[in-house]
Amino acid sequence: MAVEKKLNDFHSALHRLSESVEITLANKGNETFSFFRDSTIQRFEFTLEIAWKSIKNFLLEYEGIECRSPKGCIREFLSAGYLDNTQTTTLLMMIDDRNLATHTYHESLADEIFLHIQEYLTILQKVYTLIKEKTQ
Repeated sequence: MAVEKKLNDFHSALHRLSESVEITLANKGNETFSFFRDSTIQRFEFTLEIAWKSIKNFLLEYEGIECRSPKGCIREFLSAGYLDNTQTTTLLMMIDDRNLATHTYHESLADEIFLHIQEYLTILQKVYTLIKEKTQ
């Protein structure tokens, strides 16, 4: 099934993102910090891409709900009862941060997004766990 393949990719991406955050934090204050921070932001971008596509495949296969965009899928995930309003707002903020990171580059923005990523990991892990539990 498409959900299982996406979940495996999602799990791997989450692990690598978490690892990247740890390495970046370990290099805070070093001249290599910006390199690791930027790498972490890239990992965040593709982890979020896999996350929303996992939600999309899950909703279609298990709930019969079709969605086409990242924000639309997140809202449908809320409507189906898998997230609360706070979690949904956080996921929607992630999409906004991803879009900013993809289309704009400023050091201060990169620092801000990196700080957010540390918080976003928790909700991304929760989404992964929710889907994994529902598909077993």
